[in-house]
Amino acid sequence: MTQRDPGDPGDPGHATDPAATPAAAPAAAPAAAPAAAPGRSTRPTRRRPMLRQSRIWRGEELTETLPMIESLRHTPYRNPRVRQAAAEEREARASLDLALRVGELMLRCGAGAPQVESSVVAVAAAAGLDNLEVDITLQSLLVQCSTGSGVPITMLRVVRSSTRDFARLTAVHEFVENLVAGSYDREAAAEQLLEIRRAPRFWPKWMVRGSLGLLAAAIAVMLGAGPVPALVAGVSALFVEYAARVLGRGGLPDFYQCAIGGFMATTIAWGAFSLGAGGWLPVSSSDFAFIVAGGITVLLPGRTVASAFEDAISGYSVTGAGRMFAVFLTTAGIILGVATGLSLTLALTSALNLELASPSILATRALNAPLALAVGGAFVVGVAGAVSLRSRRLLVLPCGVLCAVGVAVSLAVSHVDRLGFLAAAGLAATVLGCGGRLLALRMGAPAMVLVVPASYGLLPGLAIFRGLYEMVNGASASSGTLALQGGLTTLLGAMAALLAIAAGSVLGEFMAAPFDRRIVQKRRARRR
Repeated sequence: MTQRDPGDPGDPGHATDPAATPAAAPAAAPAAAPAAAPGRSTRPTRRRPMLRQSRIWRGEELTETLPMIESLRHTPYRNPRVRQAAAEEREARASLDLALRVGELMLRCGAGAPQVESSVVAVAAAAGLDNLEVDITLQSLLVQCSTGSGVPITMLRVVRSSTRDFARLTAVHEFVENLVAGSYDREAAAEQLLEIRRAPRFWPKWMVRGSLGLLAAAIAVMLGAGPVPALVAGVSALFVEYAARVLGRGGLPDFYQCAIGGFMATTIAWGAFSLGAGGWLPVSSSDFAFIVAGGITVLLPGRTVASAFEDAISGYSVTGAGRMFAVFLTTAGIILGVATGLSLTLALTSALNLELASPSILATRALNAPLALAVGGAFVVGVAGAVSLRSRRLLVLPCGVLCAVGVAVSLAVSHVDRLGFLAAAGLAATVLGCGGRLLALRMGAPAMVLVVPASYGLLPGLAIFRGLYEMVNGASASSGTLALQGGLTTLLGAMAALLAIAAGSVLGEFMAAPFDRRIVQKRRARRR
């Protein structure tokens, strides 16, 4: 294919002067034309046409900004029924305030940045606010839109305190589903959201606090502890949680709460060990590590680390970095408390001529207990974790089943040759993410309501205590430098396991996205 030159008279898009054409001046043509040589054509010469640029060498197109509604492609709120854009500024401001309050409530209930952004965008799309910008930075939520006339509207909310309330988070998920299905009524939606905010919680306080003790006892059982050490671990967790709660009411920062809690857990475990050495309790020297590990369960930032990695993987680098810094302070407090308690208890152990077993048996998976006992303990861990997170009653048993399945997968993978605990944790988390999303959406809940408590069974934070013990116990030995290096290596392995769990859960949810389309369509059709 050729391209005509702009100066070519044969080009239909080129305007020419009629007097300059050969047809307009036939008499002048012979005089102006030179005499043709014999045997040579008298056809006038024409410029060689330029070849059109090939597609292979064509430059790439400019990158345009994707609309915010495209961020809902892999979420349960995909393809929302978009309402006609609000023409009045007052209506647009009220709709934007509704979307902002939804995001604020989700942040208060413990949702991650990806879930908050998708919910805010879905509510705004249902209200007809297509030109939207959302910015989430740890505790702040900034939303901006513009009306049809071009008037910009900006709103900001700051969440200074949050708690885990998965039942309320599930109610917000159902609320957004109703709006996405097409039944948008701003006044009715505002009243419904207010009812969700004021609704009482499902579980009483004593059950939520008691579930933490049951969680610690079940973790100790999974690690191989007997009934009495498991009971001591549960009681230790209750004391640690109570001390942290009392100190928090007094305004003490979390760093000091974690330090005091770690010291209490270590001293309580050593007290049980000393009673066992005197014949008062059936507690052996190897149970010391189990009791400490169960006691600091309520302090370990396992889920916070996973949330930070999840935000960073999903593209929220600032939020992920902020959460990681908070995790660093929390972990530093636990390290300070446990290290101080271990130094004191090891000195008392040497003075009393007692012996403590090294907790090399602690790992990021349950390998010491029998298979049936480990899977059963994982079921209890999932149930207790769901209650501690204030999940709905109908979602408690599925959390236990999913946690048991994840631990079973982790144990099966860990027994395969040449596959370490990182591969086991990653594959188990992928199964949890995929199965948790499909099961949660079928039950009308977000995926994290099932995935978060089920991930407790993978024991993502217990290697912290193992590394601390190696560092403190070997500090006074001749191989103190080697012990310090081994402890640091163990702590880095714990962080790698947390990264594997976070990456696996995110990957599992992404893999389940194409298969939940039918579930979303059926639920949306029933709501319509």
